[in-house]
Amino acid sequence: MKRFLRIESPINLVLFCSSSLRGTKQLHSKESIGYAIPGELFKYVGVVFTIYLLSVNNLSAQTQNSDNLYKKPLVDVLKEIQTRFKVQIKYSEPQVKDKWVNYADWRFRANVDETLTNVLTPLDMKVNKEKPGVYKLKEYEYYRWEVQDGWAYLDTLATKYHDKASWEKRKAEIKPELYKALMLSPLPAKVNSKPIITAKRIFDGYSVENIALEILPGVWINGSLYKPLTAKGKIPVILSPDGHWEKQRYRADCQLRCATIARMGAMAFSYDLFAWGESMLQFKYEDHRRSLAQTVQTLGGIRILDYFSSLKETDTNRIGISGGSGAGSHSILMTAMDDRIKLSAPVVAMSSYFYGGCPCESGMPIHQCGGGTDNVELAAMAAPRPQLLVSDGSDWTAHTPQHDFPYLQKMYGYYGVRDKVENVHLPDEKHDFGINKRIALYNFLIKNFKLNAAAVKDKAGKYDESKVTIEKENALYVFGDKGEKLPKNAVMGFENLEKLFPLSAMK
Repeated sequence: MKRFLRIESPINLVLFCSSSLRGTKQLHSKESIGYAIPGELFKYVGVVFTIYLLSVNNLSAQTQNSDNLYKKPLVDVLKEIQTRFKVQIKYSEPQVKDKWVNYADWRFRANVDETLTNVLTPLDMKVNKEKPGVYKLKEYEYYRWEVQDGWAYLDTLATKYHDKASWEKRKAEIKPELYKALMLSPLPAKVNSKPIITAKRIFDGYSVENIALEILPGVWINGSLYKPLTAKGKIPVILSPDGHWEKQRYRADCQLRCATIARMGAMAFSYDLFAWGESMLQFKYEDHRRSLAQTVQTLGGIRILDYFSSLKETDTNRIGISGGSGAGSHSILMTAMDDRIKLSAPVVAMSSYFYGGCPCESGMPIHQCGGGTDNVELAAMAAPRPQLLVSDGSDWTAHTPQHDFPYLQKMYGYYGVRDKVENVHLPDEKHDFGINKRIALYNFLIKNFKLNAAAVKDKAGKYDESKVTIEKENALYVFGDKGEKLPKNAVMGFENLEKLFPLSAMK
């Protein structure tokens, strides 16, 4: 009959081994003395010891002591917070899986907000307060600062210059670094292909045709060109990138804006951001959330400027850009990088404490240029060119009039054109490109590009957008209803796009 010994501790295990070694053959050498353990006994001891170590580790992971950093699973800590403060915290299982909080009990404070900050900050997480007593767990937004922190950082940046000469030196430092940060130094070679242009549609005072420009071999940027039917002499161009709103550039408010600009006497080119709109024929929606998106859509903006600057009908002294939200960030960056843009109007975008909530706005290290910068300093690089900032009361532009706009006025003052930068603040409005935002843009374009206001106003002097025809989405496609006209050499998939950029540039 086999007999078994219960091993309850490392000491018992050692005693068991020692007693079991009696009668085994001792091995002697000049340097060591040991035992030759029978194979069966050796295997048994090994198994038992392994089981013991696993149990010790498991116990240790649950033990509350300083050796274990008093850690607890995040999910347990969140449950405790909900119970203690009588609040609701929304989260998904993958968000909390395998996450631990060190010194968990020490992180509790008298109120829930401080407690959540103490618990989540070391994990690069945060919560959004949806309403009193209800929170939603999120990954930390590295590009969103507290308002006062953003202002303080902008003030620090402003100590680097004090007049036009020192500011021009600062601009000369930042600008080339932006191209390098975006892997656009040097710029990729231009593709030797003609633009793809659809049939022109004629409406009341304007026409629309869709255009695709090949910006890299097999990669297109698509848009719709709104042109005035009657225009004398050279025609201004307003680049109109589309932001992160639903239905992309096919939205009614986007068509209203661009058609109205055309009816006033300028060309308006409404175009997609990368992996957005018609670009999704080639790339997935999630590809827009990759850092390279910022590089590709910046290159797209540069190639759009190349195209329109080459047209005989374009007035190159009157090229502007205006986009909202993420396209507003794009407008700021494009204006900082390319002097061919003579006017800019970022809408619900610019802020010293938020650099854009998408990799297409801050995915590449543009804010590390010049030893560190932010979107307000980049916006200042537009000076002395006319610039309009449209802000509202419900997003990260809510405090624009208090600090960021006065900074820009000071910067424009270096050139003696303080009035060339304007701010229209709509405190009761939300994050959109609604009618009052469009009116602010129309007024600014009429003032600076001398457009025809009478063509778009009624007898009472109010803007009238009712003569604009809202087209169906597929009417604005370049490559057909189902993408059937996409060229055969089209790059498909993000992994193939990456091959177009040198590996050395992507490090």
